[in-house]
Amino acid sequence: MKHLCLSLGILEAVLKTPDPCIALTIMNFTGGGEQNQTAVLHLPCSGALMSGIHKELIYLSAFDIFLSITAVLGNILILVALRKVSSLHPPSKLLFRCLATTDLCVGLVVEPIVVALYWMSLGREGWTLCHYALYSISFAGYTLCSVSLLTVTAISVDRLLALLLGLRYRQVVTLKRTYVTLVIFWFMSAAASISYLLNRHITIWYGYIIISLCLVTSIASYTKIFLTLRRHYQTQLQGRVQQQQQQQPGQINPLNIERYRKAVSSALWVQCTLVACYLPFVIARALFSASKTSSSPSSFLIVAVASNLIYLNSSLNPFLYCWKISEVKQAVKETIREALCYLSS
Repeated sequence: MKHLCLSLGILEAVLKTPDPCIALTIMNFTGGGEQNQTAVLHLPCSGALMSGIHKELIYLSAFDIFLSITAVLGNILILVALRKVSSLHPPSKLLFRCLATTDLCVGLVVEPIVVALYWMSLGREGWTLCHYALYSISFAGYTLCSVSLLTVTAISVDRLLALLLGLRYRQVVTLKRTYVTLVIFWFMSAAASISYLLNRHITIWYGYIIISLCLVTSIASYTKIFLTLRRHYQTQLQGRVQQQQQQQPGQINPLNIERYRKAVSSALWVQCTLVACYLPFVIARALFSASKTSSSPSSFLIVAVASNLIYLNSSLNPFLYCWKISEVKQAVKETIREALCYLSS
């Protein structure tokens, strides 16, 4: 089996599969080298692949259940709390609500299917149902990951526009335009996931293009924000020096950007957390796709652990909102207090 993993057909199939857990095309050859048949092996739905890692998969299942519960409860709290926050600009609030919704769907849909998939694989029965669950995870996961990445990028652009447009920001960035943008994000992501059934190259190139554009846009946005903020600080410092020299303290009103700086900090933390949670999966997939052990139980286990880090992102985001956005933190406290009072009454 090891020498088959060196064949061009297998390497191409692994590299072009949008999720390493979807399928691996195995080309079987006879002793003379002629192609005998082509079969599709669904990796998690294989008893051979589960050999020797049953205990580890049980631990992963328990961890997934924990992540599912925290993601659902945490993001429901955030969605309720955001309705009470009035200080955030409505389009900005809508972007955070969209991100919380994708995280909620991960905990409500994807993670329970993953747990069921593990247990079906451990039981080595119900393979047909296991395959359907596998495709469901692929479709839902690809769609939600794409929407999350696009939304986080939109948040960085939103913060940049708030800095550059000034008073024109509320006229340009409206709630209606934000709704239209998010609908386009969801439509694009779902269409790219469905297109894999028709032509996988569409999905693959969509992923390459979207990831590249999102990374470039986010880096450019935060770099521009950093340079502009530094210029504002230098202007403020020069203005204060001139005030002291002229002894006219009321003449210059320095630009107050502390509130904006906190908003940018919260958005940047969300962006960095997403990258930190997704990067191990990308590295693991790249390493094992070009490795002879790409279909071994140990490589599958490592990819499964890296996938759990992606799910962890959905549970971490609510804590980031509460930590970095004081208005959301206060609203969450009020929501929890109201819920406890309702349960105790």
